[in-house]
Amino acid sequence: MEINERADTMRLGPGMPTNLVRAGSYVISRKKQVVLRAILGTCIGVTLCDRLANVGGMIHLLLPEPTDMARPWHPEKYATTGLPIFIKALCEAGASRERMQAWIAGGALIDPVGEQDFIFDFGGRISEIVEEILHREGISIVAAETGGFFTCRLSLNLQTWESLIEPTNTVPALSDKIEFKIPRSDELHRAIERVRPIPQVALKIIRMINEPEHGLGEIAEQVRKDQVLSAKVLRLCNSAFIGLRKKVDSIDQALIMIGEKQILRVVLSISLESFFSDSGRGYSLCKGGLYYHALGVAIITEMLAKFSGRTTSGIAYTAGLLHDIGKVVLDQYMALFFPFFYRRINLDGAALTDVEHEMFGIDHTEAGRQLGECWSLPQNLIDTISHHHRPELGEADSALTHLVYLADLIMSRFMVGQELERLDTKGLTLRMQNAGINPEQLSSIIDHIPLELFQQPGNLLGLSH
Repeated sequence: MEINERADTMRLGPGMPTNLVRAGSYVISRKKQVVLRAILGTCIGVTLCDRLANVGGMIHLLLPEPTDMARPWHPEKYATTGLPIFIKALCEAGASRERMQAWIAGGALIDPVGEQDFIFDFGGRISEIVEEILHREGISIVAAETGGFFTCRLSLNLQTWESLIEPTNTVPALSDKIEFKIPRSDELHRAIERVRPIPQVALKIIRMINEPEHGLGEIAEQVRKDQVLSAKVLRLCNSAFIGLRKKVDSIDQALIMIGEKQILRVVLSISLESFFSDSGRGYSLCKGGLYYHALGVAIITEMLAKFSGRTTSGIAYTAGLLHDIGKVVLDQYMALFFPFFYRRINLDGAALTDVEHEMFGIDHTEAGRQLGECWSLPQNLIDTISHHHRPELGEADSALTHLVYLADLIMSRFMVGQELERLDTKGLTLRMQNAGINPEQLSSIIDHIPLELFQQPGNLLGLSH
């Protein structure tokens, strides 16, 4: 009998069914043949079980404490509120504090970081709060593996009540039978030319967002004519993420209910879904990883823009959505080279762009720049695509480039397991200043990220079929 169901169920191969516990949620269960699992980066995971009562569970904590009591209340997100709720629920299910055993994992810094960059050490603060609460409640801690620079998996077998902490950076084997054929520059140029063109409706929206005045009626008319696009727009407008109280059943009604700015972003995101889904599985660590990452960075960049006031939210969203388009070009080659890339990045600590240059003579930012020029994108977007790894090189709109860099970094720290990426964090404090963001604001910014973004890896907002 499942007492508290807050996770999506999936089956991994022929083994035991696995419940993935999302950030900001918990699961409590009786004894049964299921494994609870959390993929942890900066977040902290805690398992608690009472073997005699045959009840246990897992909680996935996102932040140390609430930053804004005026925001919608999700107490499971925070260590100070979520862990007491979790413990109380276990006791109500029959567990005893005296018999409970705890395992703690996560809190990684993801990359080797500089002294100033410990502003991202949310995991360290969560871990301290967790241990303090457990000691206060008289609950014994069997194991605590927190900190470090790598993501991990925390698992709890509900049949045996065994917990397991494993690194996620298990390196794929390099096959001696595979002959690596490094693509020539002319092959890469042809690959850029062969990339499926960006949908015309998306190009029109991008130009409209960059212009002070535009004619929304033309876009709405195009959406109405495209039955598939129209259906996807309505599905997203009726999703929990948009949160409308009344069901929307027409494009005209959607325009009225969510506004023209929001409908532009919805149509733009949906229009680019097929573009990202054309890529293989080189960069993605899960199905739809590139698209999910792009949408996440778009949402966070837009949110950062509102905090900083340095650029308009529409431009920020578009820049975040397009920042990694160069990966679509190189993804066809990454599938073969993936074990090599994985080793260089996770064992050697190399930057993704450096490894791309080693193998291809070009990185995804340069490929994206060329693709953006082929599409005649506005220069501020091309500049952001080119320099989001080194935002200080941006010239067309330096603040925008810094905002995308910061959003990309936040996405990689808190929404782990989507794609292969390591961002350089040198000079993070200065980069945040150039983005118009104070380090003191960071906790509040993370707290403002929609909880749905943390809880739907691989299929954000229900856009995919």
